[in-house]
Amino acid sequence: MGEVTSSIFPVIFNKSLKVETRPERLSSDGGAIVLREIDQRLQITQDLVCNLRDPRDPNTTIHPLIELIRTRIYLIAQGWNDANNADSLRHDPAFVTAVSQKKGQTLLKPDNKDRRIPDGLPSQPTLSRLTEMLASEENRNALQNNLIGSARRSIKAIRKHRYQRFTIDIDSLPIETYGHQDGSKYNGYYKHTCYHPIIGMLAETGDILDVKLRSGNVHSADGLSDFLFPMIDDVQGKIGIVASVRGDAAMPNEADMSELERRRIGYVFRLKTNAVLKRLAEPYLNLDTEDGFGDRVERTIELSYQAESWSRPRRLVLVIVENAQVDLFEPYNYFFLITDWSENETSGFELLEFYRQRGTMERWIGEFKDVLEPALSCSARPRQTGNTVPKFRDDLACNEALLLLYASACNLLNTARRLMEKATKEGWSLRRFREQVLKIAIHFTLHARQIQAWITRSAAELWLLLGLRIIKLHPI
Repeated sequence: MGEVTSSIFPVIFNKSLKVETRPERLSSDGGAIVLREIDQRLQITQDLVCNLRDPRDPNTTIHPLIELIRTRIYLIAQGWNDANNADSLRHDPAFVTAVSQKKGQTLLKPDNKDRRIPDGLPSQPTLSRLTEMLASEENRNALQNNLIGSARRSIKAIRKHRYQRFTIDIDSLPIETYGHQDGSKYNGYYKHTCYHPIIGMLAETGDILDVKLRSGNVHSADGLSDFLFPMIDDVQGKIGIVASVRGDAAMPNEADMSELERRRIGYVFRLKTNAVLKRLAEPYLNLDTEDGFGDRVERTIELSYQAESWSRPRRLVLVIVENAQVDLFEPYNYFFLITDWSENETSGFELLEFYRQRGTMERWIGEFKDVLEPALSCSARPRQTGNTVPKFRDDLACNEALLLLYASACNLLNTARRLMEKATKEGWSLRRFREQVLKIAIHFTLHARQIQAWITRSAAELWLLLGLRIIKLHPI
């Protein structure tokens, strides 16, 4: 069609093969179109931008705020987590089409002279200024609220009704850092310098409800009360009734357990083993190894326990697991679960099964770290303003805003993954979904007044199944 092509390099193994490129027509990130369509139908970024404060002068603004937000979230979801990638992908047709507020062909034409349409994606410096803008307390609160809002919209669109009762999983995770990052510290447990954020997830779907950035050397439960209960207040009624909270051995403490009991919210935490608990367990460990547990490889023992810092005794369940690698000296492993549910409400084995469902949440956290690979690299630097004293931005706040953008991208990706699971009736990991559905080649052509996009047949089969679910989405 008269488009300029250029040869990449000569091929000698088959001289009839020519490797060429066409400007601004090919992309390896066709999935950006899928992400935009889901985002558009659920109005996730639109709702977010309505609650953000943009201090820029509209007369000198080139990229609307919603395009900046989309660019950062879509790039992260597609695996481009470094803002520098925006420069190399500046004219990528899939991203340009997905991000833009404008319609029509003009945004894909290389000779675009319409000043109302930005020339490609925003640059890396522009995205860096976006992070600084989002670092304000007001905007970080809006990002946090949008996580719950996006989870609510996803649930309502896919299920058509909210959950009657649901569970919140809480945990902490390390995010390794390099160089000097404000707030990053060496963590003796993880044995590297990191941040140590706390995260809350909706157990039924894997959506991130909130995440709080913390210094790398803090305890896992540091600031738990200030994190957990405002989150419960925010989600209560929007998603359903908070029925229970789960956490690992580092989480339980008197103040938080008492507050959950006052609110009549069930909880299950693993409890760290100490000398007193070991003495409690000893009478049940001296079993004849030949007897074992009958048909089971584990059993539960009902106990009552009150730590020195606790206001009253609480139900404790001792879980004894037969050692698969039979050790003559230690034939059994054991651990403790603490709960406010009575034995009549939940038996020991039911409690154990419920707690072990945390494994799904831990897998989701692993995918968040391994697939999205959050890179928090806002480092301190002086800013000279005229003849005033150099100012330093709040880099910890910038990194928290960036972490919240990663969480937003994760929720969008998770919504798309859940739609694919419904469409195919099989499980999908975030990585598999990205590699097979999102990271696909797409070719754009301009015809009359239409933009036509061409994808491979293998990808088209999956897109067709996914599209049948997408068109059924109904925004709130």
